Amino acid sequence: MALRVIKIENLPKAKVMPTQNSRNLKYYYNNQYEMLLVTIVLNSAYLFSLSVEIQVKNMSAMEMDQELAKKLFFEGGTLIILGVPEGTEFGIDYNCWQVGPKFKGVKMIPPGIHFMHCSAVDSSNTLITGPRTGCFFHIKQREVLVKRWDKKEEEIVLVEVSEEEREQIRENLMELDKCLGPYPYATMKRWVSLTNLITDPLIQKLQPESGRICAFSEVQPEIALPHTKDRAEQNLLPYDTLCKSYEEGLARLPKMKVKAGTEIRFTTIPKQKYPEGASPAEITKFSMDFSYALDTVIKQRYPLNSKDILGELQFSFVCFLIGHVYDAFEHWKDLLRLLCHSEEAVTKRKDLYSALISILYHQLNEIPADFFVDIVSKDNFLTTTLQEFFSYTCNPDVDKALQKRVEKFKAHLTKKFKWDFDEEPDDCAPVMVELPEGQLG
Repeated sequence: MALRVIKIENLPKAKVMPTQNSRNLKYYYNNQYEMLLVTIVLNSAYLFSLSVEIQVKNMSAMEMDQELAKKLFFEGGTLIILGVPEGTEFGIDYNCWQVGPKFKGVKMIPPGIHFMHCSAVDSSNTLITGPRTGCFFHIKQREVLVKRWDKKEEEIVLVEVSEEEREQIRENLMELDKCLGPYPYATMKRWVSLTNLITDPLIQKLQPESGRICAFSEVQPEIALPHTKDRAEQNLLPYDTLCKSYEEGLARLPKMKVKAGTEIRFTTIPKQKYPEGASPAEITKFSMDFSYALDTVIKQRYPLNSKDILGELQFSFVCFLIGHVYDAFEHWKDLLRLLCHSEEAVTKRKDLYSALISILYHQLNEIPADFFVDIVSKDNFLTTTLQEFFSYTCNPDVDKALQKRVEKFKAHLTKKFKWDFDEEPDDCAPVMVELPEGQLG
């Protein structure tokens, strides 16, 4: 059953339900077999997240060849999850359900990389869900992973299980069968196309130390001041003191920081794109061509396999698309900008850029055409970024096979999204470069 994007105005019998976060709106559409869930997350004046999921209510609607099903039952991986409350929103990869009272996990999971996610629900109204929490995991052939629901944190956590206990669970899989949902193979191809360069070592490098990827950052005060006397020692007014102005109210808010161990460990993109001691000419060159910065990132972060930077691009995209992490979308844009503004690298790293085109082809199939348009400036981040990249591939030193691949991709985007890559971009104006102190052109 394919995931599809639909226009809100074309959604029959839609109901609008505010979530626990007042910035979120969810539209639900029910029919006999499925429930379409369209989530719009608003941030200030512009739309920053749109996701559409299919929540299957009738598992019989998903058919599979019986021989394949039998083989996968014994050879596929199994994810056992104990104690998940009825109605909890649970998902794996592209698929999401509200679980029933007998739910104990997922069976027939193909070996490889997957993303599990869940959201607690309001006990009085199961349409109201909390922020999504998830994690990437790698499962092997016939492997059994055991997790449980943490009532206090309202999330799924890993359970330490001995090999003997795992073997007992494996032997009792037939008894557990009625409580395990089959992995939906209808979306498997699309999932692989979005994650084919994500490896287990890469997950260990990028995933938060806590093991949880949360839709909203976990924050805490930089200075904990729980008591009035603590505030007095810092010359701060008591919490219940009336504010005289809006500015005073903002100034009195505690300064917050991301809780250690909960942040996704993305690669830091260097703000300075040129080497120390560079001449004015080199500063100008590397501020326009990011190849030096790209090479630095790859050498420092991914010296053994340069394509791991593309794996990180996929990782950040999945965190945004399925994990609902907006910071991951911003990092995805930063990585893409770095890759597409590296003219010299395009001529030297043909395999890297050939793989980048394939990744973008699949990723852009998941997002509406106008998603990248800035509502204020009307500029499309993606068209201007790709336009720069396409112009570099016209260089005669670029690999001919890569050039052909780029032309096909460009034609595909023009036909599908009606994007114009021939119009001269606004950023073709002269670039002002700030020189270090003491250096003159």
